[in-house]
Amino acid sequence: MLTITQALYDQIVAHSRADHPDEACGVVAGPVGQGRPERFIPMLNAARSPTFYEFDSADLFKLYREMDDNDEEPVIIYHSHTATEAYPSRTDVSYANEPGAHYVLVSTADKDEEGPFQFRSYRIVDGVITEEEIKVVESY
Repeated sequence: MLTITQALYDQIVAHSRADHPDEACGVVAGPVGQGRPERFIPMLNAARSPTFYEFDSADLFKLYREMDDNDEEPVIIYHSHTATEAYPSRTDVSYANEPGAHYVLVSTADKDEEGPFQFRSYRIVDGVITEEEIKVVESY
């Protein structure tokens, strides 16, 4: 189960909405070994595409050095789908190389402010996708 604060949830959704029609992507880091998402880190989609996301390799290298310096790890790796449901694509699965991370997908396919945005979380280990429950809390 992914436990996430309302503030982090809102930041991920806001980033996904802001980058629409392109896919948004980012990381939420947390203390090593605790599995608690704490620090929101929106990233630039280097592909600038509505159907694909890619972290800039220099930005990603800098992020991992920063997390290492702060004794953090990626707890959530998130991105949006702009025209499809919030379910990992084959490409998403092939890029899932953090077995301890929660992979969050937000669908912005229904862009009007009235429609519900899908916010779903998965574990992806060795190519196997397992959806998990999400618990949104005010604070930890």
